[in-house]
Amino acid sequence: MLRIWGRTNSINVQKVMWAVGELDLPHERIDAGGAFGGLDTDAYRALNANRRVPTIEDDGVVVWESNACVRYLAARYGAGSLWPEDPAVRAAADMWMDWQQTTLVTDMTTVFWGLVRTPEAERDHAAIEAAAGRLGGLWRRLDNHLTGRRYVAGDHFTMGDIPVGAACYRYYQLAIERPKLAAIEAWYGRLQEREPYRTHVMLPVT
Repeated sequence: MLRIWGRTNSINVQKVMWAVGELDLPHERIDAGGAFGGLDTDAYRALNANRRVPTIEDDGVVVWESNACVRYLAARYGAGSLWPEDPAVRAAADMWMDWQQTTLVTDMTTVFWGLVRTPEAERDHAAIEAAAGRLGGLWRRLDNHLTGRRYVAGDHFTMGDIPVGAACYRYYQLAIERPKLAAIEAWYGRLQEREPYRTHVMLPVT
């Protein structure tokens, strides 16, 4: 059976669980990381030397790094759906997956950790405000791309929507000013119609 190590309030674990839900895969999720600990054990280190979550084990195959996990599950179980068979469509999905994990993540982390996981008295409000301002411009790039498209890789939902979709939920939960992003808001509405998104991503932000 597929096993997933990670806690439900980790955005990186949420990506994997969303993919699992879309693919309707039997699985076992094991609480790990954060308040649950368990990442410094010899057993976990043998699975993932980086000692972070998520890690998945599927019939002897071990994968870590959240986007790699999503790609693996999509390729193995979702060919033609989550995993686009057209290389050009798959490249579009890949680009936005990597964009979330490279370009978007820095300012999202600054704002999220600053507002959600840092006590108010310890917050660097100047850094949070500056990062929030940059985020508006970054999300506008995706908004421009989504204009005329239903999903990030075209007309159909793919693995490419998962990392940016998970980040989008957090973005709209943050107490910051946001620009009007009509294409993103329409896409975000379509994501909210998906039961696995509601179940695994639209959770209390902690």
